Amino acid sequence: MAPAGHRHRQRRRWLRPGGGGTRRLRLCPGHVRRPRRLRSGPGGATGPAAGTGLAAVLPGPAPASPRPPGPLRPRELRAPSGSAGAAAPAMPVPGGGQRGGSRRWPGVRAWLPVLRWLPRYSAAWLQLDAVAGLSVGLAAVPQALAYAEVAGLPPQYGLYASFMGCFVYCFLGTAKDVTLGPTAIMSLLVSSYAFHEPAYAILLAFLSGCIQLAMGFLRLGFLLDFVSCPVIKGFTSAASVTISFNQIKNILGLQGIPRQFFLQVYEILRRIGETRAGDAVLGLACLAALAGLQVMKSHLPRVAHVEPLAARVSYLIVWTSTTGFANVLGSFVSAYPITGSFGRTAVNAQSGVCTPAGGLITGAVVLLSLAYLTSLFYYIPKAALAAVIISAVVPMFDVGIFRTLWRVKRLDLVPLCVTFLLCFWEVQYGIVAGVLVSGVLLLYSIARPPVKVLKGDVLLVQPGSSLHFPAMECLRDAVCSHALAAASLPRSVILDCCHVSSIDYTVVVGLAELLQELRKHGLSLAFCSLQDPVLQVLLSADLEGFQHFLSREEAERCRGAEPGDGGAAPYTSTSESSLLPTGLIQ
Repeated sequence: MAPAGHRHRQRRRWLRPGGGGTRRLRLCPGHVRRPRRLRSGPGGATGPAAGTGLAAVLPGPAPASPRPPGPLRPRELRAPSGSAGAAAPAMPVPGGGQRGGSRRWPGVRAWLPVLRWLPRYSAAWLQLDAVAGLSVGLAAVPQALAYAEVAGLPPQYGLYASFMGCFVYCFLGTAKDVTLGPTAIMSLLVSSYAFHEPAYAILLAFLSGCIQLAMGFLRLGFLLDFVSCPVIKGFTSAASVTISFNQIKNILGLQGIPRQFFLQVYEILRRIGETRAGDAVLGLACLAALAGLQVMKSHLPRVAHVEPLAARVSYLIVWTSTTGFANVLGSFVSAYPITGSFGRTAVNAQSGVCTPAGGLITGAVVLLSLAYLTSLFYYIPKAALAAVIISAVVPMFDVGIFRTLWRVKRLDLVPLCVTFLLCFWEVQYGIVAGVLVSGVLLLYSIARPPVKVLKGDVLLVQPGSSLHFPAMECLRDAVCSHALAAASLPRSVILDCCHVSSIDYTVVVGLAELLQELRKHGLSLAFCSLQDPVLQVLLSADLEGFQHFLSREEAERCRGAEPGDGGAAPYTSTSESSLLPTGLIQ
């Protein structure tokens, strides 16, 4: 054996990481080599790759058994933030360890969300998903028949549109509670364009699905952010009234009533004497029974945890591409356009669903209804279907939103009322008008930001938000009206930009003009509390006479001092600005 001074004595040690195969490592005294990554053993324990150093590879107590799987929480089903191809955390599998496929193709799970929960699916989840899927299916069948009536189509087309979304969302869905299918509002929109022709409704499903897919791939979902809450509330409330009143003719047994809302009101009031007693009694009895069931439900104890309304609404904002796939594939089975359903989603959540696999049971229930019950659809009274529709859409009318907006912000009543009233003429016109009114109000707040002015020896002007080109004139008027129209001119003007996070080129040009105009009257303009993006833009513009301070106190102390007094020296640009167009200021 060689002397210790020439080389370290080496020894061999056998290790058994996690119950797996043996690995032979050479360890030297005073030196620990970083162990290489080992595969997980049969017991599911991870090898030396789970840690670093000697303590990670020496024998020790057996690792703790993995936590038994529980119901998936909505957070676990959401798509990962960032790009669609970003690597998501590895999903544990029932046998322990991790699947190598997830490490080799991390983007697959981002595009196929079923791989996030399917590898660890358990028998306990199957029982809960089956109960929830059956509950939703029993609710979906009568609603589908009723919504087909709203769309002006034969009843079976409501069932055609009810099963494909369940199957597609099982594989592509990101929230366990959401169910896709026909809804009252979507059926109302379909009735405006299908003209009672099933072929037009099927084509509408295909085209709308293609548009949704294109919007999903182009990441255009941000456009929905411009639809404000008052617009949505006005639209849903008007749709509730329109759909409910559209079913009054079926409750009363009247025929030949037009579909336009104002004509419906006129014709129903004119022909109220032609009411069929049998239809009216049946319809009112069904309405009373459904209302009684709703009251009983409200008094029953809730066995399942019901999440807040805001959380359920956020889950309904599903992938645009998911709904697009469902509509495109649904068009091949004679379905009309579908979307997320609030009512069936609430039933799904209250039934204790664990994963989107509950949609498979719902789809199977709808298919069984199509296979064995279609011959009985002919005998379903329209008055009963009308009662189902009315009981489903009445809760969409939010009476308290008007009182709430009057108390919180009365200006938001404008888009709400515009949308609500115009939706009685045409639904699409009401939505467009509401969005336009909301956009005008948004642009007005950008063009006229709040400007705080403090007078004294130094005039302090503080904009309340970022400055963009429509707001430059407002800022200029605020500065000039207080600085130049006063009886005694201030020594200088300080522009406090602590709330300004961005400016554009037009604002830079306007500030250059303002600097020259104040200089003509013997006043100086200084900037303070500039944020980094704004400061970078102004420094790049190299404005003539540009001065800025770190804080408002420093600016007031420096600009309020007499000439020759001590003070902090601001950054000053003496070069002539090239931003001003020739001829604007001489």
